[in-house]
Amino acid sequence: MKTIEPSAAPEQASSPQGAANFDLVIAGGGMAGSMLALSIAQRCPELSIAIVEQQVASAPQASFDSRSIALAAASVEQLQQLGIWADLARHSCPILQIAVSDRGHFGKTWLSAAEYRLPALGQVVEVEHLGVVLTAKLSCYPQITRYQPNQISQLQSRQAQQQLTLQDGSAIAARLLVIAEGGQSATRQLAGITQSEQPYQQTAIICNVAIAQRHQHKAYERFTEHGPLALLPLVDNRYSVVWTVSPEQAEQLMALSEPDFLAKLQQAFGYRAGQFTGCGQRACYPLVLRQSPQVVGHRLALLGNSLHSLHPIAGQGFNLALRDIASLSDLLASGTLDEVGTYPQLRRYQLARQADMAQVIQLTDALVRSFSNRSRLIALARNVGLLALLLNDQLKQPLARQTMGYGTSYAKS
Repeated sequence: MKTIEPSAAPEQASSPQGAANFDLVIAGGGMAGSMLALSIAQRCPELSIAIVEQQVASAPQASFDSRSIALAAASVEQLQQLGIWADLARHSCPILQIAVSDRGHFGKTWLSAAEYRLPALGQVVEVEHLGVVLTAKLSCYPQITRYQPNQISQLQSRQAQQQLTLQDGSAIAARLLVIAEGGQSATRQLAGITQSEQPYQQTAIICNVAIAQRHQHKAYERFTEHGPLALLPLVDNRYSVVWTVSPEQAEQLMALSEPDFLAKLQQAFGYRAGQFTGCGQRACYPLVLRQSPQVVGHRLALLGNSLHSLHPIAGQGFNLALRDIASLSDLLASGTLDEVGTYPQLRRYQLARQADMAQVIQLTDALVRSFSNRSRLIALARNVGLLALLLNDQLKQPLARQTMGYGTSYAKS
């Protein structure tokens, strides 16, 4: 992989329009964009790839920060196939059990890896480690060119390509442009693709906490009157916390000292996970469901948060993006060079992703609205539902399959 900084001139052969030609240009070099580039470089070594990333290469990237992600079991298998899991494994913590409960009510259920004969339901890894591993792996592929720091400032659609002008004036062209910049994608806006927004009137506070007891690789999803509170086990006997509260509460909690914040967190969650003894840096962000009605356009495709940004209630966001990547990679690998970016190919990508996206978006949105509702009748209904899941394996299996990332294709053997 080579990096072209703004002051440098493109080295590849130019088209008649003076643009450097690539088979694939990826707008966005964060988790989703980098993972797509690695997957395509491995499976389609004949394709030339460019990544346009606006963050400075030597600076910490917002997409590779101290947050953690829960990787479903199917996602871990995908990373194993890409050859990066071996380097991530020592930084990851397996989830052996997930406990789901409704604070102040009788409803509860749990999932365990043992009952599905799996080594783990998933793995939790801090995003910064994934960033280091991806950057190292991408450097091994000479067919990848990174324009950084830079971003796309103009788009011009032509019959056989997308012609792009970068912020520094460089011109590049692509058979296929993939937009993977995140929820606030500027390139998606340039392409004229709209995205609906449904604010949840909630804010997520994220941080890592230390606990006095061993976490035993157990994750928690605890529903409170203000929203869900999730604990994901990390290495070094820590938990990654995602605490959903109102915007007003978030402002108050972010202003507290560490001891006072931990006291509030303990009060909200209880002592099921033990005593919280320390807290790392806190961050917060508003929660909004964003989705684009348009998965593809002329010579372009969307994936990851540029296509769908979800509530973190079920930890589905990045796992859904990985399935976007796998689907697009499969189509590019099974096609010819002349098919890259053509309408039939992109139509197949859209059809392949529609059902999965709709199912996951519907699931997460329904969970948010059900467990954030203070109605006593709805509280009774959801707690009866949790109890039914606890008592009936047949009812629980669809939830388990979705949690593990297998969808309806997974069957207990």
